[in-house]
Amino acid sequence: MIDLAKMDALLKARKAGHSLPQALYNDPDVFDFDVEHIFKRSWLQVGFECELPRPGSYLAVTLGLWPILVVRDRSGALRAYHNSCRHRGSQICADGAGTTARLVCPYHRWTYELTGELVHAGRMPEDFDKSAYGLSAIHVTSVGGVLFVCLGESAPPIGAFRDAFVPLLAPHNLSEAKVAFESTLLEKANWKLVMDNARECYHCPGAHPELSASFPIGASGHFDYGDDPTLDNFNARMASLSLGVGPVEGDWWQAMRFALNPGYVSMTDDGRPAVARLMCDMGGGDIGSLRWSTEPHSFSHAFSDYLFMFSALPISPGETLVIAKWLVHKDAVEGVDYDLERLIHVWTQTNLQDRDLVEVNQRGVNAAGYRPGPYSPDAEALALRFTNWYCTAARAELAAAAMGQAA
Repeated sequence: MIDLAKMDALLKARKAGHSLPQALYNDPDVFDFDVEHIFKRSWLQVGFECELPRPGSYLAVTLGLWPILVVRDRSGALRAYHNSCRHRGSQICADGAGTTARLVCPYHRWTYELTGELVHAGRMPEDFDKSAYGLSAIHVTSVGGVLFVCLGESAPPIGAFRDAFVPLLAPHNLSEAKVAFESTLLEKANWKLVMDNARECYHCPGAHPELSASFPIGASGHFDYGDDPTLDNFNARMASLSLGVGPVEGDWWQAMRFALNPGYVSMTDDGRPAVARLMCDMGGGDIGSLRWSTEPHSFSHAFSDYLFMFSALPISPGETLVIAKWLVHKDAVEGVDYDLERLIHVWTQTNLQDRDLVEVNQRGVNAAGYRPGPYSPDAEALALRFTNWYCTAARAELAAAAMGQAA
């Protein structure tokens, strides 16, 4: 049983503009609350429609503690299920992507249609009702080719995000993309520390030499460049190409196209495209980065030549799984159109550097002398936005729980 009174006290103790009380980063009860009341109630970005190219295609992903399955059925519709057999709970499909005519549990061969119905269960009694044991469905939707699932009984509204974001993303032609590489890192830090780090570049000058070459590390908020005319010039050029820039945002999402540093058209070591076959060839490929982020766990960057996705999923109070994906044009050939090591180098190094940073952060937060400190309103505007969102979402869940108990 999650201690809601403890959560309430911790949230009330949080000082405005500051990081969180210690227990919100390392307490097992808080972790249980986060899993049940934050992640389970949110839209979670799990991948891309291009990973499900035909009927029978599936994508199996473990979202923190939950194995889930996204399937394209025979009619072409998207469906999603808990990846758990209704017999004795075995995971049906191993994590990864594949194609299958039906979903067959490897344990006792219970077999499900792509639409979730149980169609075979050997050696069960004659009066066994297969219709009562279909797969447990979860919410799934595609937003411009980006796949989101929600494990709660009801899902938050997503229409405003779809309406604002899809026009920005459409020129990147995700229907013509493929996953070139995927990596995972187990980071020994709470998921909120991982996301705090992912939402700011205050630490970038000393920590990320590869990223800092192309990324405007001095910008704040929605890439505010101050008196620098870079953004105005970039916006004017994007307008001439009929490319939207934003910013657009809601309480749990935001998106904006922004200029990379001078001389850089992609986030690569030298600024040149990593992939010769572009995903978006407008403006000769010099279109900056379309960055979008969704709470509680992800951000992505779409360039002219590739797309990068980052996802942080809670494993335990002090462990987070970071999943990264790189997408390229579906016709790009490794070794011909791109060198894989060059494609993934900048973000791989950045993820490894960030892992080291957040693990040191966690050790310091665990110290007896830890006290919450103030965010920089300029350099950490988006980290502060994330922490404020978390506190607001947690308070809403506590209020809903209190109303349920009163009823």
